[in-house]
Amino acid sequence: MTERKPPGVDFESFVDKQIRDAERRGEFRDLAGFGKPLANDTAPYDELWWVKGKMHREGLTVLPPSLALRKEAEDAAGKAAAAATEQQVRRILTEINEKIAEALRRPPEGPPLNLRPFDVEAEVAAWREARA
Repeated sequence: MTERKPPGVDFESFVDKQIRDAERRGEFRDLAGFGKPLANDTAPYDELWWVKGKMHREGLTVLPPSLALRKEAEDAAGKAAAAATEQQVRRILTEINEKIAEALRRPPEGPPLNLRPFDVEAEVAAWREARA
């Protein structure tokens, strides 16, 4: 807890002294964002800046379900291409195919899905060719 300002001491010099003492003790060294540039202050004010920042830090998105599935399918294709084994490729594509099949049975909200299940055998063959 900070000490009280003694009577007769200028408020500014009292605060400056506390800051200098804290700097000497190293209390500012491990602060989050230390040594990083400040955020852009020329951007227009946004009332939800903290919500957007929190969502960005947590990796959350607010996409309609159909777009979220499209993104997930795109990510799955990338993971399958980078997979170490044929078994991993099959597992990744089978999992996303199940989600796509469910979405085709019951179309999610949002824009059209525009997805078809992956042809697992063709993708595995392409994966083999890329490795050869």
